[in-house]
Amino acid sequence: MLPIMSTASNAPTSPDIGPGWTERLGAELGQAYFTQLKAFLEREHKEFTVYPRGKDIFRAFRLTPFDTVKVVVLGQDPYHGPGQAHGLCFSVPDGVPPPPSLRNIFTELERDLGISQPTSGNLSPWAGQGVLLLNATLTVRAEQAGSHQGKGWETFTDAAIRHLSKGRNGLVFLLWGRYAGQKAELIDLDRHYVLKAPHPSPLSAHRGFIGCGHFSMANELLAAQGSAPIQWQLP
Repeated sequence: MLPIMSTASNAPTSPDIGPGWTERLGAELGQAYFTQLKAFLEREHKEFTVYPRGKDIFRAFRLTPFDTVKVVVLGQDPYHGPGQAHGLCFSVPDGVPPPPSLRNIFTELERDLGISQPTSGNLSPWAGQGVLLLNATLTVRAEQAGSHQGKGWETFTDAAIRHLSKGRNGLVFLLWGRYAGQKAELIDLDRHYVLKAPHPSPLSAHRGFIGCGHFSMANELLAAQGSAPIQWQLP
């Protein structure tokens, strides 16, 4: 059972999702779809290994408070290999080799900004600067990509995107791949910037992700608003 998702009688009804997020998303936890999602996750944990760990499910929100978001990167679901998922899309913990999509992200960073390949695939430093690294689905069954899609997470994360769209101005949304691109319909394009490119997966990275220039473009858009650019360099 996921500690933060516990339905035990002594569990909090609205766990701390993250600064600024709990107030906006806490009501979602009482909706019927979320009750069904919790029941599904409890069944999954009894029979399978589920990633990420319970304490990391809402990590993207905790590391990037609502009022600090500058850039949003949308992924689909967590990595499904051992030790890879830790609550941030495309990111892996220190000491875990970067998966192919993340390697292609680093390749584009080097091409776009001349940033050398980092020694770690942990993107937490980006999150700390206001880059919300959000997967549409926040959990996955081990070794089964997409196994928790369509269970309710998308309703929850769509609500997060809508709150950003309505409650903030001048955010830069990086939508990579067809799935992420569909989320543009949730975003007020009169208030925010949307940059689209193919997914950084090896299957599509060389059809337009490599060469998209999104990292420099995001910083230019932030600077034009008087906001500090993201320091994309990683350790």
